[in-house]
Amino acid sequence: QVRLAESGGGLVQAGGSLRLSCAASGRTFSDYHLGWFRQPPGKERTFVAAISQKGYSTRYADSVKGRFTISRDNAKNTVYLQMNSLEPEDTALYYCVADPNFSGVARAPGFWGQGTQVTVSS
Repeated sequence: QVRLAESGGGLVQAGGSLRLSCAASGRTFSDYHLGWFRQPPGKERTFVAAISQKGYSTRYADSVKGRFTISRDNAKNTVYLQMNSLEPEDTALYYCVADPNFSGVARAPGFWGQGTQVTVSS
């Protein structure tokens, strides 16, 4: 089992940037593919980005391509989400996720963090 703890959320103006971090503990970090989901107010959780165990493969939702970048540092047991050109529509609770399968991390991750709030003002 892996435990996930997000940080880095906050309030930012439209056009600004934020970097989310997610620290993992428990099982071997590099055993897991990692990702991010988000849940806007009153809406369902949706996939944002995923990264493979060694970071060779990434995947993004169409809505964030070209603006968000996912990365990981296996030596620090941490995954990041760099968010640029933020829009009010990016306002959501952002969750760090993990799964032993790359397809699983983008569809139905087995492990979730508690979430960190990102609010983008217009």
